[in-house]
Amino acid sequence: MRISAYVRQKAPGRAVGLVAALVASLATLVLPVDASAGDADPGQSSAGSGKPVYFNGWAFDTCEAPSPATMRAWRRSSSYRAVGIYFGGPARGCPRQKHLGRKWVQSVGRMGWYILAVYVGSQAPCVNAGHKRRFVIGRNPWQQGTAQARDAVERAGRLGLFRGSTLYLDMEAYDIGNKPCAQRTLAFVRAWNREVRRHGYFPGFYSSANSGVRHMELARRARTADLPTAMWFARWHTPPAPHREPVLAGNAWTPHRRIHQYAGQVRETHGGHRLNIDRNRVDALVARTRR
Repeated sequence: MRISAYVRQKAPGRAVGLVAALVASLATLVLPVDASAGDADPGQSSAGSGKPVYFNGWAFDTCEAPSPATMRAWRRSSSYRAVGIYFGGPARGCPRQKHLGRKWVQSVGRMGWYILAVYVGSQAPCVNAGHKRRFVIGRNPWQQGTAQARDAVERAGRLGLFRGSTLYLDMEAYDIGNKPCAQRTLAFVRAWNREVRRHGYFPGFYSSANSGVRHMELARRARTADLPTAMWFARWHTPPAPHREPVLAGNAWTPHRRIHQYAGQVRETHGGHRLNIDRNRVDALVARTRR
């Protein structure tokens, strides 16, 4: 693998524990590699002309994309080098996104930011969050997942997130013990993944460790096809450790295919700009903002 960037980082925020202090000494690496590199999931074919981009370091995500001025201040004053953006989906919490657009993507890219692109699609019928229940997956999950994948790809292209980008499907916590619900959700996710790949992008998956992520791991062990390429799991109030998640087998979603969201709803100020964020430790694929 060719290393194209090397930036040493310190751990963001306060009181993230001894493990955070240890991983803070790791470098930030952006590793463009062949699409065939790593552990390809079942049924994966070529991801098109774009090569994936890997990022290893600290990231934050927040509901609405911050202003360019805030992004510039945080780039200069914080240890974060990647930002999660909510670029589409019917269940997206902040649909207005007054700053997010192609110019924003270009601007933050020039500043040195890497992007985690999140699409909040239809949710599991047994989703735990009451405010998400009006967005549940219907009776044709494969058709619905395929249609929303096309929407995600179109929106990503308009933003300047090119082929070879990884697009993360956000599936909030749900009851995986509810078999009909779990089956419908898995069908939707698999359809979304297959269509995203067909258009030359990589499908990622975000969920809570004990629900959606556990579900994907069970499907992987069952050798189910059309699973995500990268896994972003939420397990709060724990030290940041992408490769020590107990519900995932040690060889699952490796190498460079995991993100740990280890804290949420945290207020941080850098360079005089304050945001409400979730904290993430990344060793995974991100968006491709250059052809």
